Amino acid sequence: MQVGEISQLWRFPVKSMRGDRVVSTEVTERWGFPGDRGWALRDEESGRITNAKKLTSLLQFHARYLEEPVGDGAPPVEITAPGGRTVRSDDDDNDVAAVLSAAAGRRVTLWPRHSPGSDAPHRHGRLSEAGAGDTYFDASPLSLATTTALGSLQDAIPDSAIDPRRFRTNIIVSTDCGPGEFPEFDWVGRRLVLGDVVCEVTVRIPRCVMVGLPQAELPHDSSVLKTLAARTGMDFAVYLRVVEPGRISEGDPVRLD
Repeated sequence: MQVGEISQLWRFPVKSMRGDRVVSTEVTERWGFPGDRGWALRDEESGRITNAKKLTSLLQFHARYLEEPVGDGAPPVEITAPGGRTVRSDDDDNDVAAVLSAAAGRRVTLWPRHSPGSDAPHRHGRLSEAGAGDTYFDASPLSLATTTALGSLQDAIPDSAIDPRRFRTNIIVSTDCGPGEFPEFDWVGRRLVLGDVVCEVTVRIPRCVMVGLPQAELPHDSSVLKTLAARTGMDFAVYLRVVEPGRISEGDPVRLD
């Protein structure tokens, strides 16, 4: 049964930084979209990988790849800091760290994702020393939300700017359901066919303060999380497990098995 079509695809090169829409992408079992969350910042005071829950200014940074990622690779990225200064991951180490630290207000370094089976040292040592494992995903590499869910949240808080970027979801599916609904929650435990890709919908995604943080032109808005708490128990969107990898594009049909 067709339930909609893919309207937006999003990739985030650096964990907790802003990313960009992509028109089409491969989907892999382990990494979801190649290059998604391929880099992260490490807080050098704590020695741990950090995110926007701990360092809220990260959402004011924008990251993009200088070449298209393939498989588990994380090519060099270009990062635009608040204020407009741009730095590249393949620039001199000290310059990268200095620019990012000054903009973040905290001593940080940029770390690439570890490739499984690789013992090669990275830019600032071995990734295993960062205590982050070999991925930078919070739980699952692929996530999905519907336009119906976005519209339901917008209807509940009409004065707020409800935008897919607030939720950092990879796939937005255009659906035509009744107001006030979150149809993807009903898909948990079932399979979706998205273009050439088959996924299992595994679980609802619990949300935190990040959904209300400012980014780009979106203002700080605590009512987003408060409304989700009242309506869905703070859940929004769902995680997917890739069963059959392939390629997806904006405009592809989405079918529920």
